[in-house]
Amino acid sequence: MPRPEVLEDIKSAESDADDIVAEAEEDREQRLSEARQRADEIRSEAEEEARELKEQKHEEAREDIEAERDRILEEGEAEREELEALAAEHEDEAVAFAVERFEEAVHAQT
Repeated sequence: MPRPEVLEDIKSAESDADDIVAEAEEDREQRLSEARQRADEIRSEAEEEARELKEQKHEEAREDIEAERDRILEEGEAEREELEALAAEHEDEAVAFAVERFEEAVHAQT
């Protein structure tokens, strides 16, 4: 093979190699771009899932707190009713005791 043809083949091979490298660079950039885009999508999805989970946990906590509040109020109401019943049972005794003390105080002054 004569020298000019060899040089032409070398130049052609270098040009082909440059084209292959350029295509590979473009492919790499495209893949990186797609990977970044997918990573952003995954991040957004994860953030949304985290936000939904947070809201769900807050709602569950609110429900638990409300249930506990209702239980405490019911216990307080039952205790109040018991105390009212107990006070009603001893009302006559308390009135009699108060009247007795009052009479003693009045007699002590006379």
